[in-house]
Amino acid sequence: MAMRGMKVKDVPAQLKPMLSMEYVNNAIKRGMDNYHAKYIQTSSIQPLYHVCFGGMIFSYFVALPEERRHLEHLQHVKERGGH
Repeated sequence: MAMRGMKVKDVPAQLKPMLSMEYVNNAIKRGMDNYHAKYIQTSSIQPLYHVCFGGMIFSYFVALPEERRHLEHLQHVKERGGH
């Protein structure tokens, strides 16, 4: 999809087909097929790394709100002259 050189009024018509559920489902299927061909069929160790690092990133984002509240509390205590 080359959007360079398109007029602004033509962009919605170009993007509208890409927002359909069928297009999204086909894109996900293509991505899964490509991943399977690249990593699973070649017996690569990469999927294990993807699961490990993905799990670490997910747990970081789950814990982030609590950690931010803790850091804000420490900053608040520091501003009041506490320990």
